This record gives sequence, structure tokens and C-alpha cells, in this order.
Amino acid sequence: MRYTKEHKQETRQRIIATAGRRFKRDGIDGSGVATLMKDAGLTNGAFYAHFESKDSLVVSAIADQLHTLHANIVAQAAPGAAGLEQVVRWYLSPDHRDDPVDGCPNAALLDEIARSGDTTRQAYTDGVLVVIDGLAARMTPEDPISARVKALSLLGLMAGTLQLARALTDRQLSDDLLEQGIRTALALVEAQQHL
Repeated sequence: MRYTKEHKQETRQRIIATAGRRFKRDGIDGSGVATLMKDAGLTNGAFYAHFESKDSLVVSAIADQLHTLHANIVAQAAPGAAGLEQVVRWYLSPDHRDDPVDGCPNAALLDEIARSGDTTRQAYTDGVLVVIDGLAARMTPEDPISARVKALSLLGLMAGTLQLARALTDRQLSDDLLEQGIRTALALVEAQQHL
């Protein structure tokens, strides 16, 4: 049976989206093709009709996850400092900490992305720059490029705080860390506004 181009694209997108969720839950290395295809409701054999390798799926999934983060969180935030505060409070929330599968790929996958090949790292860089530029535009609307490194450090602070909060077994300590992370991130945002 021949499928339409639209059906093939929808199937490919379903594989990418379910793989992104699985990668954030079990890691890239901990997610085999068979599991990824089962998650998408497809057979192993269908994988190669859409991707030439697992690495090509990883590249697509990371790009998709960062696009989703930007579209659903950063782009939806209010302009200026109020939008940055919305992003910070969402990112460092107990809900985000407790739901890595539906959260940001940074805190869930950075260690594996850093050990990946150049193609994966480039897809990550391209995707994260879109997120960073969205943050930078809220830091310094008149010159977002000047705020790019500051926005990157804000994301780094948030991702590192979230990773630590997820690793702690003491729930209260984890909650306290998230609250301190919010205060620190908002102080960074405020300092940027006064430059």
C-alpha cells in the first residue's frame, strides 16, 4: 500500500516527537530504535523509511524539542522583563522538575548532547540559539545580540539548577534550590535591565 506524502510526513513527525520524549526520559543512549518505534506505534522496519540512522533521528528530535520549547514557552511569554520572569518561574517550577518528559531538553540531555557528534551538537546549537534570542529580545529589545551571552548564561543557570533539583532525593531541599534559582535568575534579569 502506498502512503501519501502527507501521511509519511505525519508519521515522521510522530516518530520525532515520541523519540524526543523518550530521550528526555531514558536518555539518548538508553533509547533503542525498537523502543522508539514501539512508542510511535510502528515496527522496527518502518524506521529506515524515515531515517538513515539513529543519529539522524537524534538530530531531528533535538531540533524539534528546542523548537517546541521556543514555540510553547519563550514565544508565548510576555515581552520584556515580565516575559523573562514567566519563563524563569515555569522553568524552575516543581512541575517542570517533576515532568522531564514534557520539559526542556537542556536539563534532560545536555550531558549526552555534549558527547554527541558534530551534527547533533550543531542541531542543538542552532535550536538553542533560537531560544536564547527569544530570551535576549526580552532582556534588551533594542539590541538583543548584545544580550545573547547573558541570555545563554541565564539558560545555563536555569538548566543547571533544574538538573541539581531533579537529582536530589530530599524534596524540601530540591524545592528550596528551585526557589533560590528563581531569585538568582531574576536578579540576573534585573541586573541586565539596569545596564
